[in-house]
Amino acid sequence: MKVAVVGGGPSGLYLSLLLRRRRPGWDVQVVEQNRPDATFGFGVVLADTGLAQLHQADAASHDAMVHAMRFNHSQTIVQREVPIAVQRNVKGGAIERLALLHILQRQCEDAGVVLHHGRRIEHPDALAGLGLGDADVVVGADGINSVVRQAFASAFGTTQQQLTNHFAWYGTERVFETPALVFRRHDGGHFVAHYYPYSATMSTFVAECDDATWRRLGLDRMADAERQALFERLFAPELQGLPLISNKSTWRQFPVIRNAHWHHGRHVLIGDALTSAHFSIGSGTRIAMTDAIALAEALVAHEDDVPAALAAYEASHRPRKQKLIDASERSYNWYERIGEWMDRYGPEEFVYQFMTRTGRVDDRRLREQFPALMDRLARARAGA
Repeated sequence: MKVAVVGGGPSGLYLSLLLRRRRPGWDVQVVEQNRPDATFGFGVVLADTGLAQLHQADAASHDAMVHAMRFNHSQTIVQREVPIAVQRNVKGGAIERLALLHILQRQCEDAGVVLHHGRRIEHPDALAGLGLGDADVVVGADGINSVVRQAFASAFGTTQQQLTNHFAWYGTERVFETPALVFRRHDGGHFVAHYYPYSATMSTFVAECDDATWRRLGLDRMADAERQALFERLFAPELQGLPLISNKSTWRQFPVIRNAHWHHGRHVLIGDALTSAHFSIGSGTRIAMTDAIALAEALVAHEDDVPAALAAYEASHRPRKQKLIDASERSYNWYERIGEWMDRYGPEEFVYQFMTRTGRVDDRRLREQFPALMDRLARARAGA
């Protein structure tokens, strides 16, 4: 089988690696617009549940990722300047995005995957110029702005909407001890900082505010540098005077992308090209890489029948993926009303609402996994 993968991010590389591991005789090639050492963003997170799936799919790449990750058992949530530490039973692991890409690139090259870097295409038909016009399968792993999806948007049944909150991803040389979410009110506005360490020298820092704040405080009239400076002032206690670092850190509103159909002819979508997962659940990379696992399994199981393989991929994986996407939707809808929640709830009740926002965690699970938090919440409610 000949497989052309458009997009050399984590999902495209991981799919290609899995295919060559399982079928060394297949011709698997990746077409990526950026150079091998170019990336945007800073660190990404993979939780234990996602890592377990990666270990089962391919132990060698899993072990290389884990070796480069930083793990933490706790998270701090700050509301009304009151920090509440949440001890977790599972470890969240963070890794530099470029380090993750380099690991997967090396593993792909060792497995015989052909990587075409610095080759941007505007339409799948342009694959013919790389000798991939006769590929049996064309995989759109090219993210939110996928050219594969856009070429057949009607057939995929693509829908897209913009959320109202505004956000930007930065880095900082402040290496935080633990991940944290800081919800801060300032001058009638509502701001959020989500940060976590991902290496010995760097942390990711996601800045966010709601649309009412964006307009009321004039962020819509600021340049990106001015917005960055505002967040540096607002979160100076956390940054300890260090600046934020921009890497094409443009302010934007999150695009919610959905597709009624996952495949069209020989074309199939994975990762953000298929379904954008909101960053607030910290599972975007995990979801994209589990898409790769499911597609690899389907192609190997139906190697002589591509239409059957693509149908099997969607039929088997959609129900599992939908649970995470539903959680993502409930999470971003909660964040869309962040100003209301920050004004309404005190620290303990706010943390409770935050942790139950997706519907995947109920009171019983909270008592089992976070007994200290539930005891603190009970005391706060009794006092109120």
